[in-house]
Amino acid sequence: MPEKGVLPEKEPGAFRTIGEVAEDLDLPQHVLRFWETRFTQVRPLKRGGNRRYYRPDDVDLLKGIRRLLYGQGYTIRGVQRILRERGMRFVQAVGRGEQVAPAFVESDHDPEPETAPPPLGRADRASLTAVLDELRACRRQLARLAPTREATDG
Repeated sequence: MPEKGVLPEKEPGAFRTIGEVAEDLDLPQHVLRFWETRFTQVRPLKRGGNRRYYRPDDVDLLKGIRRLLYGQGYTIRGVQRILRERGMRFVQAVGRGEQVAPAFVESDHDPEPETAPPPLGRADRASLTAVLDELRACRRQLARLAPTREATDG
């Protein structure tokens, strides 16, 4: 009989609660909930009271995400890219230690387009010029009001 407060080991195919998964991954529960918002592939079952239950595949996916983020230094965008390009099964295999993600340097911005954007047409340029003129008129009106406000504040 197990000691009081110690849960018996679950079967490998059993569902896990968010607390069990968080403890297994050595992460706070709020990190797992945050990852649900950033990785659409993370979809635990939700039961009464919005309790989350993770399947074994969900746990492998979370382990893979954790390994990529914390072990290999990927950013969230980088892991999203791996999920998009390599798929969920690949990241689950990373979580099980069966695969290793490619090492590459990530940038926080998209690469510059190789071609310049097309020039503005005459109508677009005229619209932008009209908006700019209107903004300049607003600035002049505000500048005229500013001294009046300062005089009343003092």
